[in-house]
Amino acid sequence: MLFKITLTLAIVGLLAPAPAQASNNFLESSHHAVSNETFQDDIINAMGSMLGCGSQPSSQKLASIQNTLEPMWKTLPKKDSRIDRRTLRYLVHRYFMKTSSLMIRGFEPTRSTNESHWGVADILSQMVPAYVESVLESQHAKILGFSFKDAVSMVVMLEQLVLDSEVSLLEKIYSDQGKPMHRTLSQNDLKKVLEAYMIDWMVDEDEETIKMLLANRSLMMDVVPHLEELELFAEGRMKSLQFARQQSIPKGHAKDTLEMTYAFEDAHAIVGGITSSFQAYWQSECDSMKMALVSMDTHNTGRVPLSTFYHTALNSDWRFGESESYLRELGALDESSSQVGPQVVIPNYIQATSNCIVTTPHYLVCCQNDCEALLGEVEVALGSPTAAPQDILPIVGNMSQLSSDDEEESPQLQGALTIQLQEIAKLQGGVVPLHGRLFAQWLHYVFPRECPFPHKTGAVSAVTPEQWGIEYVASQQDMRKSAAKTYEAVNVTVNKEELQWMSQWSPEEEFIFDYSSELGMSWERRMLLVIGGLVLLTFGISAGTIGYSRKAVINEKCFV
Repeated sequence: MLFKITLTLAIVGLLAPAPAQASNNFLESSHHAVSNETFQDDIINAMGSMLGCGSQPSSQKLASIQNTLEPMWKTLPKKDSRIDRRTLRYLVHRYFMKTSSLMIRGFEPTRSTNESHWGVADILSQMVPAYVESVLESQHAKILGFSFKDAVSMVVMLEQLVLDSEVSLLEKIYSDQGKPMHRTLSQNDLKKVLEAYMIDWMVDEDEETIKMLLANRSLMMDVVPHLEELELFAEGRMKSLQFARQQSIPKGHAKDTLEMTYAFEDAHAIVGGITSSFQAYWQSECDSMKMALVSMDTHNTGRVPLSTFYHTALNSDWRFGESESYLRELGALDESSSQVGPQVVIPNYIQATSNCIVTTPHYLVCCQNDCEALLGEVEVALGSPTAAPQDILPIVGNMSQLSSDDEEESPQLQGALTIQLQEIAKLQGGVVPLHGRLFAQWLHYVFPRECPFPHKTGAVSAVTPEQWGIEYVASQQDMRKSAAKTYEAVNVTVNKEELQWMSQWSPEEEFIFDYSSELGMSWERRMLLVIGGLVLLTFGISAGTIGYSRKAVINEKCFV
């Protein structure tokens, strides 16, 4: 709970005249709320940029997107060099998580394709993929599936959507400070704009609370962690823009470059850079949280007993305070071990939306997914949708993971993990689908602190603290009750296998997309998959184990 608990407790304690009123305010919609009409306008504008109605991405930017997507694209099963809708969303989600740790709303991997819940804001978020896909499909309506070019185009449009979505907040800051948008700003004036922007962007509160924070710097420093460092970060983005202008003076901006003044579009570019690079800046906080959890994981299972988790929250670390029900909803709670009791799964917790530092109607800025780099290595090395266990094992065996001594070491694959991978391959005619749920599950047990446990689609959600409600924070009473529980199996002298460390393993396979062309899966093989799943379940126990469619309205001149 990297940031939200701090804001909740600080604002409730320091600003609210009464706790009940503070709690209600925290759940009310802030200025970040977005209307249906505004949301559609944002998407249409973003599409227009890709289709030739606005600024076009540079050749360098397109090359960067292509280079990031290509290794993933090569390992996706395709039909006539095209992928389906669900695969496209998976690819786009991984791109943004890999490059900037942005979780684009509507692309969360936990979301079932046709699900609609959690209220109006979330329903609007599901419009993003539906709108974008409808434009891509309109360009080749008679051809099923999406090409590599379509995937690149979708990324371009969504990046533009993210950039465009920040305009309204920036305009509000200009208005609040009495700065006309048609006039340029000095460095000092721009610093004030960026400071207010960062506070408003990070603190998901109502307008009155934001104004109180901006008017009281000491309160702002109490509520916002590392405020001075954040201001330096924003100033660094401003200096980067100035340096780029000096290297190549933009047409019509020679005077601004020489006098070091900034137009509104300069400020817009700077906040866009803040969004795309913020996670890299904030990663040290995520790393600190992970190391705190790792220090509690004495058996390298990638799990921390809930009692230990809450004991730490009560005595030394305010960050670990999500309620048990909220942890369960996020998929960060393993309740399969009768020996240990409920456990917090480290990578699932790190990736949970409760630890996303920024929440907007279009996206969240979250901690990086450490498994992404590991899976990327496998994809680059294999370059195909499936692979035999004997090809996978040496590649994974040469990777490194964080040990209990805070040092990197190679995973130990001999024994149970090798047998488990071979059992997965038996279900698919001797090969392992790289993007199947069982392989992701296997990676989790190989790298338990880096790779999240993969729940079946729809079993858990990416609901934010605001969507869940004030009860996302555990009460002191509940934490004390849980922390008081002790389990003999947690003792460091207990063998790892005795902890039933793989007890959460489940046999259900689930493909992100259609592997039938790769596997030649007949009806008989599908039945074998079900039966084989039961074998995996038996082995695991013995080892101790978007949206809806809607057509976007785009001006005809945009179609080129």
